[in-house]
Amino acid sequence: MTPQPATPPFTLEVVTPERKIFSGPADSATLPTQSGEINILPGHIPLTTMLAPGEVVVSHNGTLERLAVDKGFARILGDRISILTEAAIDTDEIDLGAVAAAEARAKAALDAARAGQIDPAEVEKMEQILRFAAVQKLLKHRR
Repeated sequence: MTPQPATPPFTLEVVTPERKIFSGPADSATLPTQSGEINILPGHIPLTTMLAPGEVVVSHNGTLERLAVDKGFARILGDRISILTEAAIDTDEIDLGAVAAAEARAKAALDAARAGQIDPAEVEKMEQILRFAAVQKLLKHRR
């Protein structure tokens, strides 16, 4: 019996409005979707899905890369997964002090918005900061 050749990895990219957070090969990836977590392996059917805030886990050659992501979209097509998200960070790089400071600023801005002292368009941005701060704290405390 001849051994089966290894399935080649696919490429995963995670992009935010500011920059590319991750780009590299993956043997599998777990994504947080609005319908629950999904696991992607090479040869997955084409798919576009909405992401929920949570953790993307990338496996390659026995190592795991963990990323905290905010809401967004994932597109699986051929040998490429593209993730477009509002915010993302490697969980090893999460600074809980910076997260707490951002959370405090966002809460103060939301309080000002409720008092009519801030542009209502800023409210959504502050809510996004709070949502992503909560995801980062949750994932950092799980490790």
